[in-house]
Amino acid sequence: MNRSFQVDLRGVVDLLSQHLYSSPRVYVRELLQNAVDAVTARRAADAAAPAGIAIDAGEGTLRIADTGIGLTEGQVHELLATIGRSSKRDELGYGRRDFLGQFGIGLLSAFLVADETRVVTRSATGAPAVSWTGRADGTYAVGPGERDAIGTTVTLTARRGAEQWFVPETVADLATLYGSMLPFEITVNGKAISGSGVPWLAGQRSPGHRSADLVGYAQEVLGFTPFDVVDLDVPEAGLTGVAYVLPFPANPAEQGGHRVYLKRMLLAENAPGLLPDWAFFARCVVDTGELRPTASREALYDDDQLAATREALGEQLRGWLVGLSATHPQRLNQFLKIHHLGVKALALHDDDMLRLVDEWWPLETNVGRMTLAEFRARYGVLRYCATADEFDQLAGVAAAQNLPVINGGYTYDSELVERARALDPAVRVERLDPSDLTTAFADLDPDTALAVRPFAAAAQRCVDRLGCEVVLREFEPASLPVLYLVDRAAAFAGELRATKEAVDELWAGVLSAFEKPERDRPQLVLNYRNPLVQRISRLDNAELTALAVESLYGQALLLGRHPVRPADSALLNRAFLGLLDRAVPNQENR
Repeated sequence: MNRSFQVDLRGVVDLLSQHLYSSPRVYVRELLQNAVDAVTARRAADAAAPAGIAIDAGEGTLRIADTGIGLTEGQVHELLATIGRSSKRDELGYGRRDFLGQFGIGLLSAFLVADETRVVTRSATGAPAVSWTGRADGTYAVGPGERDAIGTTVTLTARRGAEQWFVPETVADLATLYGSMLPFEITVNGKAISGSGVPWLAGQRSPGHRSADLVGYAQEVLGFTPFDVVDLDVPEAGLTGVAYVLPFPANPAEQGGHRVYLKRMLLAENAPGLLPDWAFFARCVVDTGELRPTASREALYDDDQLAATREALGEQLRGWLVGLSATHPQRLNQFLKIHHLGVKALALHDDDMLRLVDEWWPLETNVGRMTLAEFRARYGVLRYCATADEFDQLAGVAAAQNLPVINGGYTYDSELVERARALDPAVRVERLDPSDLTTAFADLDPDTALAVRPFAAAAQRCVDRLGCEVVLREFEPASLPVLYLVDRAAAFAGELRATKEAVDELWAGVLSAFEKPERDRPQLVLNYRNPLVQRISRLDNAELTALAVESLYGQALLLGRHPVRPADSALLNRAFLGLLDRAVPNQENR
């Protein structure tokens, strides 16, 4: 046998009115929405019907009256006392797209600020006026009402502690915030607050006048002077509006919200998800007739239609960027200086944006800042360092060996260099491996190599326990005595060893399966063109030679910003103190 749910109406009213909405201020919006829908319904049946909404506030009372379609007694019982049924959609017979309200719960917002709501309504059908009184405890009463004209009046009396929401200035501000763009006459205590119109619609204004109005709107409402204004239009979503390009850098991780109107009534001041994630450099102000609001009417419902709209808006912003590169290149450069991250993020997936970045965005290289297109035209091979630290270590030495290198350490730069193949499949892209530098260094002549062989062997013995290989080469700049170079295979092996030392025996055994025979070790490259290295190689004191080599090893680690292990720290300390001891002899060894 089927049974009905037992519902605690008082609990439902409290749940929806106290927890559905983020702030009590939305009660003005919801009452205004109901009035707008009532007027819309009446004018759909009679285009000549009056369209007006009057709000009166003061002394802890708010009254909102409309010239809408009104309700019969049957509709009052069925609709005002049934949570979740939309009178606009179900009972009046009009489609969802004609109305702001869709969920039949807007009147509950009154219980945010009042314990009792009184509605007096006269239907356009000619039925007598009806009075409905709803209470926060879930009860209601219906009786005859007194109202001469067709329409509805809703009256609220502030509950204790909510009086501030009935102050006339506050009510006027809220009504203006939500309803200033509505096409109906709306007054608060006799003063009109609507009629400002939609700022992006052309009307009778010249293009210059319209542009000035749009900038003025951004300054007044959004609080900034935009870098540019982009018109938006998605007919499938009934959406029109503008995107304001921010004049300052925006954090990609903080997706800004957008000002969204639903049928010219403010839905949300900070609605997320309207633009693609990469378009964090823009803030939109739009009006839509087709996108669905959430139940609280404070955001857009994330469905397939919103996803399609998001894609269409992203396409329009992308078109603006491409057009800017063709018509206003200097302006594009200014934009890129502010919002290069967003453009580079888009270029990872969009070939048109990749061409824009390739031609216009200068990258850091060891031969000066230049675009990818310029670098490719001059040097052919797009050789890059994947991290900023790697670039800092190798850029100067690579330049001295006539190896142009791009710094790919900034956000998205490595990926964009790799993506250059999408523009030209024949282009060579190479990540610079530190071991590549060793092949560019000059070998010592045979006589010198023979003469320094004992020194090389002694130096190797000093660093054997540290897991690196000593190599003597000649390279520029001669002022640099030593380099510590770690190729990617050696770096992986080093990280694997460090991890094994830090974990328990079980995991160490698992990690051992990834170990490979150690062929490539980090290289300690001593520059024989450096006078200091030459003098060290001629020392005849084994102890002093060891201290010197250990000191060079420590300097190479520090200059290259390599990780310093405990064994390295001990070596650095020993070498420093040993050299200091020899520099400052005591009485015994003077």
